[in-house]
Amino acid sequence: MSSLSKAVECEFPSTAGPLQPACLCTGPKNGARDLNGFRVCHVSPVPRRDERAFSRESIPVTDYGVIPSIVGPHGENGYSHSVKFVPVRKAGNRAYRVLLASRLVIQALRQRADLYHVHSPEHIPAGLILKCLFRKRVVYDTREDFPAMMLTKTYLPVRWRELAKKLTFRAEQLAARCFDGFITADAGTLRQYAKSGKSKKLVFYNLPNLQFYPEPPTQEKEFDLVYRGGLSERAGTFILLEALKMLSEQGVAAKLLMFGYTDDERTQVMIKDHIQKLQLGAQVTLNGIIPQVEMAATLRRARISVCPLQRIPKFLNNIPVKVFESWACGLPVVASDLPPIRPFFRKSQHALLFKSDDPRQLAGVIRQLLSDPGRIARLGQEVRSDVVERYNNRVEARKLLSFYQKIAAD
Repeated sequence: MSSLSKAVECEFPSTAGPLQPACLCTGPKNGARDLNGFRVCHVSPVPRRDERAFSRESIPVTDYGVIPSIVGPHGENGYSHSVKFVPVRKAGNRAYRVLLASRLVIQALRQRADLYHVHSPEHIPAGLILKCLFRKRVVYDTREDFPAMMLTKTYLPVRWRELAKKLTFRAEQLAARCFDGFITADAGTLRQYAKSGKSKKLVFYNLPNLQFYPEPPTQEKEFDLVYRGGLSERAGTFILLEALKMLSEQGVAAKLLMFGYTDDERTQVMIKDHIQKLQLGAQVTLNGIIPQVEMAATLRRARISVCPLQRIPKFLNNIPVKVFESWACGLPVVASDLPPIRPFFRKSQHALLFKSDDPRQLAGVIRQLLSDPGRIARLGQEVRSDVVERYNNRVEARKLLSFYQKIAAD
């Protein structure tokens, strides 16, 4: 067994196919009775409901008696699905957020938790205060390859991005050495920290919680294509628009729904300008961020989902959750051919991959699929079944419970 496999709780071996567990992970012994009343506090930077912390990590464990809370600038105060939301005032800039670690610590300590999840590099100082000063159990929980993300941050001057990447890596390495646990959303991100410190390691995949993705109803489709997620050059937004223009020139006036966040107002203006430049205004509907409770209904407005992520360091590690959310809605996904997602596209689905920087190939795959409604329906049923059987949050929640048990036992 590799050193990575030894370090990762219930990791999935690459030779066994995608997401097939190396161990059964059937949950903690004795039905998790020893976790009844176990309090977990998530410290999140997300200025809305943090879906990793809320729907994927907190809601499932409440059935086992775990009592979760989420502290952050989400603007909510009270309970939802037995998860307590504790608001803190949103800081004006990133440097200020780091300096205000003490404010987060005060609110977190008031939850009297047995374990604290710290969800961002900028909150590592808060985690260190909780761990070193107050002797609390602390887990660093990273949903992204944050060091690689520094290379894409438009708010940073280009000359500073490599330094920011190195500093972020060192901060996360410190967390892996000092904290009780270290969680990532994919094996590629964990690999660089697997040997750092004695913290327990876990890969917790961002797979859909089926509570929010019930069986898709039969309905009329308003759109041919849908894209959900970050809207930017690195996410392939402009490649997708170019492909849509090519389809239009070939007589296929496909309608596209795009929704999600942009890095800044400048990027949003660039996207809108590009839509107008390509004369796609009548074909493209552009919306912002939507809450998780509306995700399934929004995705189901389309026939096909598109995931055109580009070949940058971040996407060479991270598995895009948007693929599995779309599959949960019964939508086939046309995706850029990148290593993290490639293993999931097998058999008849393999033809839905395209070279990430090639809008012509993307247009060809979309056109071929749109011309065959029967294939769209068949693939939609297949991928929905795959999510129900394997690619969902149930196994991940059991892994997390087992992880909590081991940390609590120390």
